[in-house]
Amino acid sequence: MKSLLLTADEHHSTPPAQTRGGRTGGRRVLRRLDRPSELFANLTPNWFASIMGTGIVATAAATLPLQFPGLRTGATVVWALASLLLILLSAATGVHWIRHRETARSHHNHPVMAHFYGAPPMALLTVGAGTLLLGKDVLGEQLALGIDTVLWIAGTLLGLASAVAVPYLQFSRHQVTQDSAFGGWLMPVVPPMVSASTGALLLPYVPAGQARLTLLMGCYAMFGLSLLAAIIITTLIWNRLARHKIGAAAAVPTLWIGLGPLGQSITAANLLGGNAHLVVSGTLARAMEAFGVLYGVPVLGFALMWAALATAITIRTARQGLPFSLTWWSFTFPIGTCVTGLSGLAAHTHLAVFDAMAVAGYTLLVAAWIIVAARTFHGSILEGILFQKPATTAP
Repeated sequence: MKSLLLTADEHHSTPPAQTRGGRTGGRRVLRRLDRPSELFANLTPNWFASIMGTGIVATAAATLPLQFPGLRTGATVVWALASLLLILLSAATGVHWIRHRETARSHHNHPVMAHFYGAPPMALLTVGAGTLLLGKDVLGEQLALGIDTVLWIAGTLLGLASAVAVPYLQFSRHQVTQDSAFGGWLMPVVPPMVSASTGALLLPYVPAGQARLTLLMGCYAMFGLSLLAAIIITTLIWNRLARHKIGAAAAVPTLWIGLGPLGQSITAANLLGGNAHLVVSGTLARAMEAFGVLYGVPVLGFALMWAALATAITIRTARQGLPFSLTWWSFTFPIGTCVTGLSGLAAHTHLAVFDAMAVAGYTLLVAAWIIVAARTFHGSILEGILFQKPATTAP
């Protein structure tokens, strides 16, 4: 397991590019790369987790039960940053596939990196939701709706593909041992749950009748697809922790990914239930709305327990040394989904405790995002370390 994660997240500690005089080349950015163009050579799909983590800061603020002066403006700025990152990273990934096709094609055969193909669709869905919730203040509702629709369709199709293709590769090609299970295994199956949540936001804009009913039922189907797969994988992670203990420090942040399907499912259940009256009526509409609370509160209990375990393990590992890598973005998006889930529960129960928990969770999310974003900026834009070739090329 340790060697697999070295391949995915740890990089050479190579010295900065040298001039003939023995000094650094004088660049203020990408100092560890021989040439700036090398930043395209080793791009991996887990880079899209940075967009997920940035986008959730914006969308979680938009639905927070307690709004503060300047919160929406700040959230809109963060959404714009996430949108810019999506454009730049998508373009860079295109260059990577054109110039370094063999490296790009090797990712899906890697037993760790392949799971992070779930990140690109979730990045599309997160930015799309932010566009509808916040971007409409800048772009206008019609343009924001059009962008969100395109991103939702693309993200949903890619997410469904990852939910099937990555497990298929795991079952048929990847070499997996008894201690291989880690939080990243959840990545390819969570996108359909994000589609269910963000699809609920589109329900008011879809024509009434068969189209709107199809979208509602499709979102519930994706909710079930993701939920049941996540339950299976979570038990495998629990089994690995119990039998093989914590393992490599680089894998510890991925334990927080376990909060992703939990928080996102609470969010989806409440958003779908809240908009169900637009599609169905009577007992069915009331049952769907009630399901959001009856499902959400018990799952919140398990999420809090998982968060406590992940916190204890993270603190223990940090004391022994927790190396920075892109897996640190696992500290952001999963927490953000719990914030949106708490906001949904607060809206349907009017319980002040949920209001306070949502605000506290958002505060933690922003703090984590600032730390991880700063470390990523330093390790990528300034040093270029995160763009270097991984320390090993095979598990």
